[in-house]
Amino acid sequence: MTIAVVALCLVALLMRPAISAVGPLIDRMSQDTGIPLPVLGALPTIVLLTWAVVSPFAHGVGRRAGLGTAVLGALALLGAGTVIRSIPGSAVWLWIGTALIGIALAIGNVLLPAVVKRDFPLRVPLMMGVYSALLGGAGAVASGLAIPLADLTGDDIGAGWRLSLLITGAAVLPLALLAWWLSSRRGAAAERAAGAGPVTRLGIWRDPVAWQVAVYMGVQSTNFYVLVTWLAPMSLATGRSAALAGVDVMVYQVFSLVGSLAVAFAMHGRGARITPALLPLLGVAGVVGLMLWPAAVGVWVVPLGVFSGASLGVSLTLMAQRARDHSTSSALSGMSQSVGYAIAAIGPVLFGVVQAATGSWPAALVILLASMTAQALVGAFAARDRYVLQH
Repeated sequence: MTIAVVALCLVALLMRPAISAVGPLIDRMSQDTGIPLPVLGALPTIVLLTWAVVSPFAHGVGRRAGLGTAVLGALALLGAGTVIRSIPGSAVWLWIGTALIGIALAIGNVLLPAVVKRDFPLRVPLMMGVYSALLGGAGAVASGLAIPLADLTGDDIGAGWRLSLLITGAAVLPLALLAWWLSSRRGAAAERAAGAGPVTRLGIWRDPVAWQVAVYMGVQSTNFYVLVTWLAPMSLATGRSAALAGVDVMVYQVFSLVGSLAVAFAMHGRGARITPALLPLLGVAGVVGLMLWPAAVGVWVVPLGVFSGASLGVSLTLMAQRARDHSTSSALSGMSQSVGYAIAAIGPVLFGVVQAATGSWPAALVILLASMTAQALVGAFAARDRYVLQH
């Protein structure tokens, strides 16, 4: 059990830095490669779209190879993509490496909730809370270290951003590979004892409970990616300095960790029935605050951060709790993350279009209010004690 916890935590530390470190370095990447900033700005969108496309197939990969072997392969692919992305010379390596990273993370995103369901059936909310907290924490640390690591090479801009992406994306990879290999031997034995289970990949797309979980994942992801993309520009628009805007984003990320860790308590007992629906009230409070008193953005990022972190943890928990076994959980995770990230890829773009067209941040924030309202409504249904493919 101890090695399983360590392995899960190490893998969680790898699931966001490879993409979260890109943002702070994007100016240097543009200067070195000559690729325009708007084009490089599509890198995160490419990852989201890759997740949307690959996620439905991850369940099949996990079912045929076994969860442990599939995640181990995804870690190896993540390492390969991280190295390829940092190869000097042609910019094509940047795009190929990013695509490989997206595929690897898609497989990990889908299969890890099923691993939690298999290895920690009585501690799903706790382990999902820890997992989602490590996701956010590692992503935040990678963002903060990206520039200092790039500066280690001095004035060599090209070597700087490549070294930074290599370190942030793969620093703990050797340890994660070893821990996961040791842990997966035990998990493979458990899977063989349980049998292969039914094929659920196609049936899951016709299941109403699965769609409730998928839409919940989609709207909470929309809220997160809109906020993480546009929070700093909104802060700057209030007259705050670039340094303070960065602090606002940092506070938002810190309190998202608080929200993730609170999932284990919020989803315990009767809380599991009401938390998915009531949680968006925190987000609504933060958004209304931004509309009415934008100068206090440093205050409003606190409830928004707690809301975002807890929402991710609740979404991952639902993927495990709404399934009877780890195989079904894998299918549900693949379907819901495919739908979720397809929806999330639209949110930041739509927010930016509305803001540019109206010149008004409150007008654009209406999109978040609508998304949070949808999250509350869907959460009321997704939290019911029902299971996919069994009703």
